[in-house]
Amino acid sequence: MEIFKFPQDIEGIEKKRLKNTFDFQDERSRVVEEIISTIQVDGDKALFKYTREFDGADLESLLVSQEEIEEAYRVVGDDYLSSLQRSIENVASFHEKQLQKSWFAYEGGMVGQLYIPLARVGAYVPGGRAAYPSSVVMTVVPAKVAGVEEVVVVSPPDKEGKLNPYTLVAARETGADEIYKVGGAQAIAALALGTESIRRVDKIVGPGNIYVTLAKKLVYGLVDIDMLAGPSEILILADGTANTDFIAADLLSQAEHDPLAVSTLITTDEKLAQLTLKAVKEQLKTLPKKEIASTALENNGSIIIVEDLEDGIGLVNLFAPEHFEMIVAEPFKYLGKIKNAGAIFIGEYSSEPLGDYMAGPNHVLPTGGTARFASPLNTDDFIKKSSFIYYQQAELAAVKEDIIRLAELEGLDAHARAVKIRFQ
Repeated sequence: MEIFKFPQDIEGIEKKRLKNTFDFQDERSRVVEEIISTIQVDGDKALFKYTREFDGADLESLLVSQEEIEEAYRVVGDDYLSSLQRSIENVASFHEKQLQKSWFAYEGGMVGQLYIPLARVGAYVPGGRAAYPSSVVMTVVPAKVAGVEEVVVVSPPDKEGKLNPYTLVAARETGADEIYKVGGAQAIAALALGTESIRRVDKIVGPGNIYVTLAKKLVYGLVDIDMLAGPSEILILADGTANTDFIAADLLSQAEHDPLAVSTLITTDEKLAQLTLKAVKEQLKTLPKKEIASTALENNGSIIIVEDLEDGIGLVNLFAPEHFEMIVAEPFKYLGKIKNAGAIFIGEYSSEPLGDYMAGPNHVLPTGGTARFASPLNTDDFIKKSSFIYYQQAELAAVKEDIIRLAELEGLDAHARAVKIRFQ
């Protein structure tokens, strides 16, 4: 991890920040474009071909059967099921509080807004050799809370053509309506375009690798998407009161995700910076994903020493991190000054994994600095809004001259005539 001092090393800090932003001008876009085009022409045939090519699985059916679901339940233990159900309850409870209601008001006539759930949503869940049931929970649960009628889960199979049993059980427990064994850019194409087996959806949500993200970018407009997410990030703001072992563990919690993951510490205390670096090296020794984490920290990790917390907060808002931990003596004194962050974790016992699995807020978060303008996945992402207008003759008469005047000013005579004709 590089150590910088602010403001002396601002050039290096800025270079590091820009390096960590996601680049969508990727050469792999051509591969993804070809996959999407092939799915559009060949449908299921192409899905089976790509699943053999990329996942090494020769499938007979894309749809997960009831027998496969029952087998998955026999594999997972009661302890897992208990933890999963508690996570689902907490996530559902949090997202229920986000729901808004349709409303009506009288503003010269009756106007209002209708909140209408999307009809069909696709949730992408990474898979293959790994299990990501938390991604199922964070995508399917808010969709169901919002009232989406059909939620489709897609996830890549292993070489035996099976989905990870923990992912599969999570899909059933969250109420997914259909589960398909397909992943990568081809799964995104199938959800957006539709094939013989998979009907197209209205929106695609969920994290994935670079191919999945590029595919989501390319199909946007045919369907809606949640966001274009890059590598995982964590930024910690700490003062001299923080526990360096806790900080090191949290920095590593993101570094183990991906060699491109970004782990940053901003601190007012130079001694804490050195001790944290020492703790990171010590904890790395026993980390199963040591190589991944080491690469991430070497290439994308940094420690920034600032003169005071105000400078630190300025850098936080500049970085706009996906995950932001504030481990300082009086965190609530500074909370209102944090303007750009996907999720904010306050205090040394609000570790980032708490948000990943159990607290309730969504862990599908904006990355690459997009927290400047984007929000975590929430129930609004699964709802569309229609405006509502109801005027009677007397109410239209009260504003008809204004409408006619504005329409004629814009040269839209048919607009003006559509109002005039009602009073001739």
